Amino acid sequence: MLDIKFIRENRELVLLAAKKKRIEVDIGHLLELDDRRRELMAKVEEKRARQNTASDNLPSASADERAGILAEMKTLKEGLREEEAAHEAVIKEWRELMLQVPNVPDATVPDGDVEANQEVSTWGKVPKFKFEPKSHHELALSLGIADFEAGARLSGFRGYVLLGFGARLQMAVVNLALDRLLAKGFEPMVVPSLVRRETLLGTGYLPQGEDDLYRTQDGEYLAGTAEVAAMSYFADAALAKSSLPRKIVAFSPCFRREAGSHGKDEKGLFRVHEFVKLEQVVIAEARHEESVRLHEELRENAEEILQALELPYHVIVNASGDLGLGQVKKYDLEAWMPSEKRYRETHSASYFHDFQTRRLNIKYIEDDGTPNGKRVLAHSLNNTAIASPRILCQLLEVHQQADGSVKIPEALRPYLGGAEEIRPHG
Repeated sequence: MLDIKFIRENRELVLLAAKKKRIEVDIGHLLELDDRRRELMAKVEEKRARQNTASDNLPSASADERAGILAEMKTLKEGLREEEAAHEAVIKEWRELMLQVPNVPDATVPDGDVEANQEVSTWGKVPKFKFEPKSHHELALSLGIADFEAGARLSGFRGYVLLGFGARLQMAVVNLALDRLLAKGFEPMVVPSLVRRETLLGTGYLPQGEDDLYRTQDGEYLAGTAEVAAMSYFADAALAKSSLPRKIVAFSPCFRREAGSHGKDEKGLFRVHEFVKLEQVVIAEARHEESVRLHEELRENAEEILQALELPYHVIVNASGDLGLGQVKKYDLEAWMPSEKRYRETHSASYFHDFQTRRLNIKYIEDDGTPNGKRVLAHSLNNTAIASPRILCQLLEVHQQADGSVKIPEALRPYLGGAEEIRPHG
């Protein structure tokens, strides 16, 4: 969420940001509501002050004066009730509009929709097979490491069951990513995927992302990323500046309805409703230069994991129309998918400045030489560490062999008892 003062002082910039992000929000009406909000608040405070004065004067007043004071207090009370109700109604509409105002994209973000996304770099050689490569869906079945019929029977459309080496492979990629981030000083955290609405509002997934979320009968939601609970863990915190940047690697089961994706990736493991995810989450000092530096660092961490898995990939910078509400800038990392002859997304790295932390009230204490230092809204960033079973799609396809086996990347072998390949089932 942006600061209303910033919106007021930078109206044209915010309007341009909304236009670039293809988000419709009435900034003019928001500022009118803000004027009305402040006007009503002033009237409420003025009446409360008069009430307090009258109440203070009552004990020492004469009988005649008491009658006048009591009549005045009654009138003030009725007027105050009306203005408080009007203020609450304005505040409600004001807050709803504030939640719709997008963050301002960085100047380096390309303008346009998804077609304007720009390739930044590539790594690895796209494999050229001397045989017709199979899809990960075919490979998973022939290797006996997944059962999609049972998955559909157990959980419905896009369901799956990982079996034997498939289950081990998922745990292996998660542990590889975890070990590499722990070695870089990240703090591990296991967080719930069942979360309250406030956590999703705070991280910017609501109100716009409602259609892609599962909701329980009790009003909680199932989050689509560990970022939601990990960021909300620090809500209302005042962190020591010396503890920043606070680097978390958070794990949770994740759930996405994949609303609007009917007909896309119906077979296999790429677009599923339930998965597991390790997420890099960082809370940092409120400096743009620091956010940019850490953003590049998180991207490099993800690239190192893809390189360890020996997966060819490219990095793209997302165009303004392909950014979420709160994102200042985003990189997508996409690994090569042989069966589709194209790259497909595996990681997404974003920074937000104080958009999330303002909503969640996450601050740090500035060391300004005073006993109680100034409290400053922190900056936040996040990036996928690993999401599975999606990553298994590229892993199986890129490393498939002519005899139907799949070679295991060297970095994964210690997590799989030294196994060097997965052989066809039976």
